[in-house]
Amino acid sequence: MPHVVTANCNDCKYTDCCVVCPVECFYQDDKMLYIDPEDCIDCEACVPECPVEAIYSEPNTPSQWTSYIQLNVERSAALKAAGGDAHITEKSPAKEGPDCKKK
Repeated sequence: MPHVVTANCNDCKYTDCCVVCPVECFYQDDKMLYIDPEDCIDCEACVPECPVEAIYSEPNTPSQWTSYIQLNVERSAALKAAGGDAHITEKSPAKEGPDCKKK
């Protein structure tokens, strides 16, 4: 069961989680990060690294954020297909937009 990046990452991008991922399954756009469910091995290494508590295992995704399961599927696939710098494996400076709700 893959992990899912949810609403808390929206406009509040921290990349600490990407550094610890052993299979490099994170992708990004301007607003947030996404996990490719095809590559995620459910190791949970990313969960404690997320300072905004945005990452959940798919079955434990809060009900208000279940739409993010499909969003991660679609966006990671599109970003992966597009190539370029959307694939993120290293830490980069945090990007806090106006909707960031850091805990």
